[in-house]
Amino acid sequence: MRRALMICLGCWSGLAGADDTGDSGLYLAPHPDAPWWLSAQGNSILQYQPGFHSDYQGIHSFTSSDHLAISLVTTAFAGYVFEPTLTSAVVSGESAGGGGLSQALGIAGFTNLDVVRNPTLGAAPYIGRAYVDQIIPLTSEMVQSDRTPLHVFRTVPARRIEIHAGKLSTVDVFDTNQGATDSHFQFMNWAIDNNGAYDYAADTRGYTLGITVEFIDKLWALRFGDLLMPKVANGPDYDYDIANARGENLELEIHDCIAGHPGLVRGLAFLNHANMGTYADAIAAYRQAIDAVPDVTLYRVKGRTTYGFGLNAEQEVITDLHVFGRLGWNNGKNESFAYTEIDNTLMIGGDLRGGRWSRPGDKVGLAGVSNGLSNGHKTYLEIGGSGFILGDGKLHYGRENIIEAYYTARAYRGVFPAVDLQLIQNPGYNVDRGPAIVGSVRLHLEI
Repeated sequence: MRRALMICLGCWSGLAGADDTGDSGLYLAPHPDAPWWLSAQGNSILQYQPGFHSDYQGIHSFTSSDHLAISLVTTAFAGYVFEPTLTSAVVSGESAGGGGLSQALGIAGFTNLDVVRNPTLGAAPYIGRAYVDQIIPLTSEMVQSDRTPLHVFRTVPARRIEIHAGKLSTVDVFDTNQGATDSHFQFMNWAIDNNGAYDYAADTRGYTLGITVEFIDKLWALRFGDLLMPKVANGPDYDYDIANARGENLELEIHDCIAGHPGLVRGLAFLNHANMGTYADAIAAYRQAIDAVPDVTLYRVKGRTTYGFGLNAEQEVITDLHVFGRLGWNNGKNESFAYTEIDNTLMIGGDLRGGRWSRPGDKVGLAGVSNGLSNGHKTYLEIGGSGFILGDGKLHYGRENIIEAYYTARAYRGVFPAVDLQLIQNPGYNVDRGPAIVGSVRLHLEI
């Protein structure tokens, strides 16, 4: 689901223009300079996929015939700063309707981040986020804060500790990237907007319960989070057995300025504990004729761990042009559990603001991502196993490579139409299927 928290300090603030974080042109109605915050947004994505070559299909294959799907996410945000303290509270209510192509199955880097991976949950409204944001000042120097629906302070200490506690999205805090982080204004593919190998703690809607602690200085930041995992892979319910089920996250962020152009690098490590099955057990049981079809879910054990690492960088090259990338890896021995079935990934891209053609509120972006599997995960799918995203019945393995391009226009204050095109080579890592092409149109409203 959507991610929107950005930290803009010192030189780094040059990457965030008024069209991303301020009121100028972003919202249909300007927001008052007040301790409270109220806003709403709607995001609708229509995607069409023409038919493609496929030698066979399984229960979790991406549908090879022509089809289309439309998703609709609406969110209302409320926040309040309890002045003069450095405490705020944020709540959001959300509805996620419609669906994704092929019910969001068959492509590890799926084409629409707005799609809930369990369509049976329906469009009934729910609480997306509900957390307290507490700042502990480490200096008396105060700096302006770019207000967003998720961070409503108007000023913050230049050096501080910031604590979020409650219901939130892990990727509100970790692995953010200004060029590839938000399916409402930027790319739509969930292996471009997120690090696909980062199997971060989340329920099927993308949220979790827990606490994050950040030390933030002008040129660097360090953050840690301990968050709840779901009871089962891609499940809607949290596992409160914290001794055996939790997601631990650590990230170091370093800011830089190269020839006056801001940038940053983030290094991420994560360790998930959960009731996970292991591919080796499922493969062994199948080969010993214990199971007719390999099924990793039959071999779950409490407290198993998956760990991984990520590298995330972005840099302004010249005014209005900025490049970015991610590198991710996890050990891939246990079942993919919370995000998607990617064990290693490399993404690079860039975007250009429309000031160059007298459209400063517009943006064009281009990115490519290459996703891969661990040996155990690959073998499991080759012999007929299925995960919660993939399962062609068999697999002739090749890396899943995706190219995506978009153009987002600011048609009016708060009104942002967009067009998008994605090319997917080897959908689901299968060279016997594809390539697939997905075209999209999007309408985003900010109030």
